[in-house]
This record gives sequence, structure tokens and C-alpha cells, in this order.
Amino acid sequence: MLYVTLRQYEYVCAIGRHGSLSAAALHLNVSQPALSNALTRVEDQLGYPLFIRKRGAAMALTPQGRSFIENAEALLTRAARLENSGTDGTATTRLRLGCFDDLAPFLLAKALHSLRQNMPEVDITYRVDEFQGLISGLVNGEIDLALTYGLTLDAAFSTTTLFTNRPIAVMTKGHPLANRAQVSLQDVMAYPLILSNEGLSAQHFLSLFRQLGQNPNVAHRAASPEIQRSLAAHGEGVAISYANIPAKTSYDGMPLVSIPVSDEIAAEPVVVARHGTGPMDPHSEKAQHILTGLMT
Repeated sequence: MLYVTLRQYEYVCAIGRHGSLSAAALHLNVSQPALSNALTRVEDQLGYPLFIRKRGAAMALTPQGRSFIENAEALLTRAARLENSGTDGTATTRLRLGCFDDLAPFLLAKALHSLRQNMPEVDITYRVDEFQGLISGLVNGEIDLALTYGLTLDAAFSTTTLFTNRPIAVMTKGHPLANRAQVSLQDVMAYPLILSNEGLSAQHFLSLFRQLGQNPNVAHRAASPEIQRSLAAHGEGVAISYANIPAKTSYDGMPLVSIPVSDEIAAEPVVVARHGTGPMDPHSEKAQHILTGLMT
């Protein structure tokens, strides 16, 4: 006799993928008590806990829980195939990709092309957003995987580093620093700075200067990298951004110079992130593998 239903397997796997009852409930559109009852039922039947529960922290899988969910995911996949075996095979699987807005012009199109080429059976959609929007999307189950910087991602998220990025200092062609091969944060401190108005991005750069014991003069907080570049091209200061746009001029045709920032503390990993620390569903796992191979 079967004492655990496929629905209960699905609920427990969702908790493992999303790292919390609340996120899993939002993803499945069910109540938290329903998930909690399913988890209790499964653990009572098995006779051991699947998760470590700590107040205020993500639900971490026990070793037995990780093994159980791996097997449960495989069972659910086989059950879905069996259920659809008598249909025309048009059932659709979705993958929702998120991308940080400054990275999107460089990574999104390449990622979508590769994913769609290698996963033609999956309906792939995307969302471009700022840090907080991506984090909320991952936690709420609206995004499966996100291409972003590792900033602010805590232990509730699983990340795989794709590559490490360094910021660029952008200035007018006649700037005193324009002939250097690279500059340091200390070098640009002597000039007004042009930062992004994206909260976490600006905070990140200001924290780098604070680590050096400096309090920079921020002349502008721009709404986009191109506005930063335009302001820099007109001598309003030095723009600092991780978006290394290859164009030698601003949108309005003014010449620009882009110089790498040399400080090791400024290097930041670009990651593919998901919420939760449990096993991944097969499609997300395949997508992560494709993205990792594409970007590294």
C-alpha cells in the first residue's frame, strides 16, 4: 500500500527547491499549512527529518532529505511522462530566466539563444530587473534561474560563478587619467564620481571606498549606464560601472575612454542563482549546465 501521494512528493520537492514553506506555497499557489501538513506526513512515514529547521533561516536539507528529494524528483518526472504518454506530446514545460538589467545587453540574448537551441521542448521566458526585483522573483517562485551579481545573495540561495567582472572607470578623452592602462579606486577618488542610482549598486561602490577609508564626492546618480557615460563625456566626473560598453563615444557622439579598475576588492562574480539549497528540477539543472558552459 502507498502511504505517500504524488502530490505530497511534489510539495516536499518544492520546499527543497525554494528553501522555505512560504516561497514553495507561492510557487505552487497553495497554502503554507497544506505544505507543512504534507511535509509532516512524509517525515512521519519515513521516520526521519528531511529538513533542518532554524528560526529565521532557510530550511536546509538533511543528507537523508537530499537523497529522498533526488529520488522523488525522478519519480515525479517518470509519473509525468506516464501521464502524458497517451497525449499528443504537446505538454509544455516552462523555464523562467531572470537577468540583472546592466548585464542583460551583454548576456541575455546569448543565453536565450543557447537555451532555446539546446532545450527546444521547454518554453523559456525571461525577466530583466534590478537586484531587489530579481531576489523577490526568485524567492516568490516567479523566476527559476537568474543571471546576476553575487551581491546580497545569502545562504538561502545557491549560486554558480560564471565569471568574475571588474568595474570600468569612464571619462572624457582629455581627462588627466585618460592615458593610463588601469586606475585604482584611490586614483579616481580625486574627481567627482558618477554612480548608478540603483540602490544596491551605488551602496556596493560606496562600501568599496569605505574599505579604503575614503568618502568620495558623488556628483551624479544616473538612471542607466548610458546616462553615466554621457555625463562623463561632458566632463561631469568619472563614471564607475561594471557595464563595460565597447563603444568609444556616448550616445550623443562625444568621445570617451574606458579604463579597468585594478583593485582586487572590486572584482565581483557574475553568477547563475536560484532560491533554495535542495536538488534542482531536471530542466533547471540542464539550463544551469548550459549557462555555465556558455559563459565560462
